Amino acid sequence: MATRRTSEEPAFVLHRYDWSESSLILEVFTRHHGRIAMVAKGVKKPTSQFRPVLLPLQPLHLSWGGDAEVRTLKAAQWQGGHVMPTGDALLSGSYLNELLMRLLARDDPHPGLYDHYALAVQLLAEKSDAQQLILRAFELLLLRDIGLLPDLSCDGSTLAPLQDAVGYVVSPETGLRMAHGDDTHSLDGVQWRSLQAALDDHDPLIATLRACAGCQQSLQPQLRALLHYHSGVRVFRTRQLMLDVQSLVRPRTGDDQDASSGPSTS
Repeated sequence: MATRRTSEEPAFVLHRYDWSESSLILEVFTRHHGRIAMVAKGVKKPTSQFRPVLLPLQPLHLSWGGDAEVRTLKAAQWQGGHVMPTGDALLSGSYLNELLMRLLARDDPHPGLYDHYALAVQLLAEKSDAQQLILRAFELLLLRDIGLLPDLSCDGSTLAPLQDAVGYVVSPETGLRMAHGDDTHSLDGVQWRSLQAALDDHDPLIATLRACAGCQQSLQPQLRALLHYHSGVRVFRTRQLMLDVQSLVRPRTGDDQDASSGPSTS
């Protein structure tokens, strides 16, 4: 029986593992085949033509062979279109990759989500001032496309329409519910419906990005709770890395400087 081969498939590298002294195992997100694993033989050699190409957050065309769980890479080309995100945008892009690694099942195609991801990576490279909005929009689209986001236009328990001036929070188990006194973050019915309408738009990433602009601070912790619940992790590694980097580069206040220059006490 002939070995199955796929040619010039749009793809992004999500993660790379050492497999041997000269080879790597790649986790890639492809448009028509979903998340798959493949071995890139000899890619770590200085003479390998794949070495400068197989980088995360770069749009690629990949060709591979095999029917096993781990395919064999045959060819890789840079697709072009945008530059690789750098600095804080690189960390944000790595966070998107971790979300896909933890929440996408292998060999489960999501062509629409692939397109949203490709656009999100491009926007991260181009719009340094909109990173948080891009992340929130993609989180919503990811949860929606894999069936983990409840309907944002109605109460999750009663299915009644949301009331405009009433605050609601999203629960991983019940969907939207009315906010209680101990809920520190909530969105009103108008905001939740606007998010649902944006997700249903013909250009959902851009529409959702705009809808998030007025509610990002209250939306972020709620989406984080959903993502932690469904991925089974308490803290995403890339998010912790972002926080650690921000703490290192955050400018010190005058009080901090005075304290650092004065005598230490125990």
